[in-house]
Amino acid sequence: MNKIVVMVIDEESFFRVGVRQALSQQSDFSILDCDPAQDPLEMIEAHLPNVVLLGSNLAAHDGLELGRRIARYYPNTKVIMLSPNPGDEELFEVIKTAAVACLSRNIATEELVSTIRRAYRGEYPINDSLITRPKVAQRVLNQFQEMSSMGKAIETIVAPLTRRETQILNYVAEGNTNKQIAHTLGISEQTIKSHISAILRKLNANDRAHAVALAIRNGWISVEGISGEAY
Repeated sequence: MNKIVVMVIDEESFFRVGVRQALSQQSDFSILDCDPAQDPLEMIEAHLPNVVLLGSNLAAHDGLELGRRIARYYPNTKVIMLSPNPGDEELFEVIKTAAVACLSRNIATEELVSTIRRAYRGEYPINDSLITRPKVAQRVLNQFQEMSSMGKAIETIVAPLTRRETQILNYVAEGNTNKQIAHTLGISEQTIKSHISAILRKLNANDRAHAVALAIRNGWISVEGISGEAY
């Protein structure tokens, strides 16, 4: 059985330890600890967690901006924002980052576990919050109406590929299989599959060949391109 890989990114080491201990009781969870003094995006790149528990108040990073970057660059990683006391204003800002949930740091373990599992299944528990926060729901609706009235299409924004993803797509364009790419890069074939899944989702591509064609058309990779260094 594949485990749900959960990464905890929070300023307080004591809090991270507590969350890790609470979640370690779940046999289907694998918990990773990330001190935000490290580069969280590099940690995510290296481990590709299914779910990130992200503190909203980080000294080294803006929590909301970091959540936005995770959602943009790693769409297969679901972000659950943890806040001391999430009010209407913060909930509205969290929704704009594409996080799947916004929870209090004091949430009960049972509810946190349930939310993580729901996020892993592709659900958006943050939608439940709108039912009890009508003012926030109205602000979200107003924003969409404003975008529409300004003539801006409300559509999926194509996110740029990470350097690792560009490297892998170059290998795909050269005709390499997942197994060959994994051997060349010294990482697991499952990790390659996860990267390619993210690439297809970012580019709205139907398959590997479609992704390569889109990337070449947009200049993200070159026909003569050689796989470069990844971070």
